[in-house]
Formats: sequence, C-alpha cells, structure tokens
Amino acid sequence: MKARFLIPFFIFIGLALLLGVGLTLNPRDVPSVLINEKAPDFDLPDLFDPERRVSSDTMKGKVWLLNVWGTWCPECWREHEFLKHLSKNEGVTLIGIDWRDEREEAKAFLAKKGNPFAAVGFDPDSQAIMDWGVYGAPETFVIDKQGMIRKKHTGPLYQQIWDQEFKPLLKQLEAES
Repeated sequence: MKARFLIPFFIFIGLALLLGVGLTLNPRDVPSVLINEKAPDFDLPDLFDPERRVSSDTMKGKVWLLNVWGTWCPECWREHEFLKHLSKNEGVTLIGIDWRDEREEAKAFLAKKGNPFAAVGFDPDSQAIMDWGVYGAPETFVIDKQGMIRKKHTGPLYQQIWDQEFKPLLKQLEAES
C-alpha cells in the first residue's frame, strides 16, 4: 500500500530536480552548431545606399564581429551605446545586419544614436540571417581571420561579457597568423 504512494513522490522529486538544474543554466549560452565552422557568406544591400553591397568577402583576413540588430528590438537599443564604445575605444570592426526592419527607421535610428558599424547590410526578409542560425536580436558573432565563427552571443553585449569572453578571444585571434 505504501509503495503506491511513493511512486508519485519520487516522480515529483525527479521533476523538481530537473527544474532546479534547468533554472541554473544561462539562457544566453545557446549552443550553436556553427562554432568553429566556416561563417556563412552573405551579400546584402547597404542600408544607406541600396546600390552598394555589404559582403562577408570584404572581411577576409580580418578578425571582426557581426552584430544582428533591428530598431524593433529593445535589447538592441540598450546595447547600442556599448557597441559605439567598442568601435571607438576598443578598435573593434563591427559589421551590422539590420534585420526585419524598415530602411528609413533604421537609418533614422543610426543618425540619431550614432553608427558604430563599419558597414550595415539590410536584411528585411531574413535572406542572410537564416544561414547564421539567428532566432532573435541582438546576436553577435566573432569571426576569425580564416572566416570561421569562433563565438556566438545571444542578447546584448555589455562590459562584463566583453571583458570576460570577447576581449580575450579577440586578442588571441588577432595574435594568430
């Protein structure tokens, strides 16, 4: 008779343990199958001049960051000042992809807030983003000199993540030949 009551108890304890473990995981650390793989190529119209192109080919031989953003994304607004800091004070080359956005809104946003990007590709229909495995914004990728993705971060960048994860990795990648 007692065993019949113990089974639901042990099921409850097992589920509680699984929930507890799940709550300790960092939701920003989403595994990506693209880490240490060749970065997908992209060739998009330039946000400011649709006759020009923004292409991953122009970054060959360089260490750079790809930042996916949109004006519709509140986390992108929060991250923007830090991206400007990285571009201006840390010498980081940032390529932006403006995703699922209206061209004029994005141009106005960068005109008002400042533009940290060396170039901004315009991807309103998710042409390039799907190959990168992006499912939300902001997302930032580190690409090495050989064109390999070395890191993906989901969510906004801020000082602690930069100091602990990105800066040491970029320093290491820059030192590699």
